[in-house]
Amino acid sequence: MEDFPTLRVPIIAAPMAGGPSTPALVRAVGEAGGLGFLAAGYRSPAALAEQIAEVRAGGTTAFGVNLFVPDRTPLDEEAIAAYRQALLPLAAQLGVEGLPQAEPDDDAWQEKVELLVADPVPVVSFTFGLPDRTTVERLHAVGSYLVGGVTAAADAREAVRRGLDALVVQGPAAGGHQCTFRTADPAPTLPLEDLFRDVRAAVSVPLIAAGGLSDAAAIRRMLEAGAVAAQLGTAFLLTPEAGTNPTHRAALTHPGFTETVMTRCFSGRLARSLRNAFVEAYDALAPACYPGVNQVAGPIRRAAAAAGDPQHTNLWAGTGWRLAEAVPAGEVVARLWPTA
Repeated sequence: MEDFPTLRVPIIAAPMAGGPSTPALVRAVGEAGGLGFLAAGYRSPAALAEQIAEVRAGGTTAFGVNLFVPDRTPLDEEAIAAYRQALLPLAAQLGVEGLPQAEPDDDAWQEKVELLVADPVPVVSFTFGLPDRTTVERLHAVGSYLVGGVTAAADAREAVRRGLDALVVQGPAAGGHQCTFRTADPAPTLPLEDLFRDVRAAVSVPLIAAGGLSDAAAIRRMLEAGAVAAQLGTAFLLTPEAGTNPTHRAALTHPGFTETVMTRCFSGRLARSLRNAFVEAYDALAPACYPGVNQVAGPIRRAAAAAGDPQHTNLWAGTGWRLAEAVPAGEVVARLWPTA
């Protein structure tokens, strides 16, 4: 097994699907000595190929691409239909004409794998589960280093058995989606430090710490505990290189938002967001159904974001969101890993 890629700075910009992760952010973090990731989730294979080409055109050679592993669980059509019905009055209030019916969707998984086999990138990571062994072997054959996200020691052992080279150990303080393997898994609660200790005892591959790491002291603690790097997402949301939408940006610094919460109401999968009116109204109603909930709630989220309405869109944020700064990504990396 190869060693984890050598970085001048042990900082990884987490893949943030839906817009925040951009080629500009990947390049900026790479130029600062860290490792940036493109987020393939929700993006077409053609658009992903364009982003990969853009990163390379800027001179960055060390970077990664993150894939969503598809959930093959049959859609609970009755539960999703009930949730869709509950959302219809809000959709009408926001001027959204109807909501789509849920349907199976694997996020173009096989097409994206084929792209990464034909046009290999240095690192490929996986969220929401594990790739099959054939996919692991094909990506290894073209030279990609493979990383899996885990939230439990048992899943870490399975990832190593599957042939992955390293693991992102994600604590529950992380913003955005939790990388639980199964959509219906309960919310993780074990603090990152304890989870990391358990995973380190269970497997011997390189481990990357993630979840709520928002300052240099926290990152150093995790490296002293054995991590090869720290992965952060929320810390980069306000950078000019990030593609964070204006509504989300404004909410992250608005004093009216005072806490984060883990919820399924936006996508059907557990994800940490700033608490807003949508969470208050729909958290208890949302079934553990992905991508069904994501599909029916999507038009509402997008309409609210476009209208500057932070109360009815997802506002992904880790528990340390207050420390995020609107400064260039290179400055964020320097703050997180001061070398002077």
